[in-house]
Amino acid sequence: MKVTLISRSGKEFIKGGLELNDSATVADLQEAIYRRTKKYYPSRQRLTLPLQPGSKEKPTVLHYKKSVKDYCNGNSENLTVMFKDLGPQVSYRTLFFFEYLGPLIIYPIFYYLPVYQYFGYKGERAIHPVQTYALYCWCFHYFKRIMETFFVHRFSHTTSPLSNVFRNCAYYWTFGAYIAYYVNHPLYTPVSDLQMKIGFGFGLVCQLSNFYCHILLRNLRSPTGNGGYQIPRGFLFNIVTCANYTTEIYQWLGFNIATQTVAGYVFLVVAALIMTNWALAKHRRLKRLFDGKEGRPKYPRRWVITTPIRVEMNGKRPLGPLDSAAYLKDVVREVNSHLD
Repeated sequence: MKVTLISRSGKEFIKGGLELNDSATVADLQEAIYRRTKKYYPSRQRLTLPLQPGSKEKPTVLHYKKSVKDYCNGNSENLTVMFKDLGPQVSYRTLFFFEYLGPLIIYPIFYYLPVYQYFGYKGERAIHPVQTYALYCWCFHYFKRIMETFFVHRFSHTTSPLSNVFRNCAYYWTFGAYIAYYVNHPLYTPVSDLQMKIGFGFGLVCQLSNFYCHILLRNLRSPTGNGGYQIPRGFLFNIVTCANYTTEIYQWLGFNIATQTVAGYVFLVVAALIMTNWALAKHRRLKRLFDGKEGRPKYPRRWVITTPIRVEMNGKRPLGPLDSAAYLKDVVREVNSHLD
């Protein structure tokens, strides 16, 4: 069998094509490409069937476990495949480790070291109990995230573009420094003891709930990360589609109730918007896959991430990012009105 590889511009990618056995899989094809190019390792390759000019359909992506013959469409002797370079890749564990490591290191620097002297504050800094407990809460959260990355999460995709490391690190590290600067500031005004206990207590319950949600999601996949999409069930997943995002948002709400900084609430709103968009996409995907047709189960009626947010509510339009932002701002405003 001969496989002709073309680029997105239509030019032949490997001169003369590749000769494969009739029993070759897509994974064998990827390895053959790597041997010929010495650069494009399998996780960096995206192989699709070419579309007709002007077609608006999505291209068929070749699955690495399938046989190459499955894509021949009756012509078992020749196959044309479009090649796309996805760029340098890293494992998801590497990506998550570095994005979580930054906040775990940066936050204690503002607590333990005299960094505020470089900002013009020469006096002695009094450390309030809420700042100490905030340090413990913050470090516990990101240490938990790193441990989950290596020992709990199972990934359906093995790699991510290298550029995502820089983007994600910029997000997490910048917000880590932003929040740490204000929570540990010499002029920081602590909240009441009762408010601190309520905030951190609520946040701790949400962190433990978040861990349990991750355990439930882990059990939906095999150790290799395979298994496809399944309907998550149990605990808060019986109420909302993305209970892991729900508990993540509310644990940061608890942290902000206890610390009460503008920086923390900005992070809460931004993180909630990002997770809400992820949740909306996952909810729609699960409803589309489990539509109750042809023997497939029907996805149960659930909230998406928090009870006011649904993909459809009584036939009205979906809630988008601006609606979510308005809702979250109302939440923050309501919390502040009770705390003032």
